[in-house]
Amino acid sequence: MTSYDLVVIGSGPGGYVAAVKAAQNGKKTAVIERNQIGGTCLNVGCIPSKSYIQHAHWVLAGQEAAKFGFAKQEVSFEFPKLVARKDQVVKKLQGGIHGLFKANRVDYIEGEASFENGKLMVNGKEIGYQDLLLATGSSPFVPPINGVDQADYLTTDTFFKQTEFPKQLTIIGGGVIAVELAFAMRPLGSEVTLIEVAPDILLTEDEEARKVVKSQLQKMGIKIYTQAKITEVKKDAVVLDEAVVPFEKLLVATGRRADLTLAKQLGLELDERQRFVKVDRHYQTSQPHVYAIGDLVGGYQLAHAASAEGLCAVAAICDKDKHTLDQTSIPRCLYTQPEVASFGLSLEQAKERYENVQVKKMAFASNGKAIASEETNGFVKIIIEGKYQQILGAVIVGAHATEMIHTILAVKESEGTIDEIARMVFAHPTLSETISDVAKSF
Repeated sequence: MTSYDLVVIGSGPGGYVAAVKAAQNGKKTAVIERNQIGGTCLNVGCIPSKSYIQHAHWVLAGQEAAKFGFAKQEVSFEFPKLVARKDQVVKKLQGGIHGLFKANRVDYIEGEASFENGKLMVNGKEIGYQDLLLATGSSPFVPPINGVDQADYLTTDTFFKQTEFPKQLTIIGGGVIAVELAFAMRPLGSEVTLIEVAPDILLTEDEEARKVVKSQLQKMGIKIYTQAKITEVKKDAVVLDEAVVPFEKLLVATGRRADLTLAKQLGLELDERQRFVKVDRHYQTSQPHVYAIGDLVGGYQLAHAASAEGLCAVAAICDKDKHTLDQTSIPRCLYTQPEVASFGLSLEQAKERYENVQVKKMAFASNGKAIASEETNGFVKIIIEGKYQQILGAVIVGAHATEMIHTILAVKESEGTIDEIARMVFAHPTLSETISDVAKSF
């Protein structure tokens, strides 16, 4: 029997980052993976979707250029080549993880992990461990809609395997993944419809940001049904109370559900709703030496959140530089056009916790770089605590928002205040000058 100081089950952003860090701290480490290295994010999530979104950006850039004197050309493309490009990106990043494992002497074991009489088994062999980290992620949740089990539908786990371009794509769901894929496919010519049973799409996002993105989606010709009542799903249409929505391809993107298989085999305590593994602030479960991170434990289902949680768990395992993760310091990103990025408390949440809350917002419409680049759609919003000028949260809607948000976040993380941002010298002309303008307006 081979034994390790730490065994990580799952090679996604939480698992592989934790494994490398543990190895760097002198732990004999192994990672077990039943599917593809890199997990959901790399293979069927963050990276493939951003590859497809880049294709949309190329098309939209050409359309924008045509407004100002460039010769307009009809868009033509070979979808299998776009899929091949996505696969190449994924393969390159998979190779990077393999390289990290090799450089840090992390053993990578392909196979299905299970616990039999308390023993960890993979491929019929027992593997010993001192500490165990579960990073088994989640799987697509498909709601019990009448007829959906008889339809040939896609989930985010299967969508990126398609090599035929969907000329007519209907998406059930209005969250981040659904909206990003709608944005990715529409500029290429797909007739896209979003169906959301909630009062609006993107309910996890700032209300003003949501309005900007929704307006942009509608300008692109994407049909949006909200508060939809789905009667049934047929082989070629979704039947609503108010309409019949046809489709060539149907994507069900209604969230993901934690994979609790191994947690239940180990008898780990779950949360009150029995949806996630219960952990302490260092991500230790109800059993000593067993830790869990990522989609298993709730919180933000984001790759970078899982990585941060993994590092917290490893710090506890190594009894070294123990720290906890501040959920208000995790950036949240939406890769549409315009992009949306945020962190921290919303205005409503801030008012519940603090007496003197102030908020300022400024549009990109007056920013020189934005005007020159035709990127005036969007704004910067910052929320502070008025007495001590503490930064509580921020929202950026606009081009490169997912990059710009880190300027504000870095100041917050270093315990700076809005005054520090106001005193900073920002280069001109840059979109980031709008951050400076908002800070000075306080």
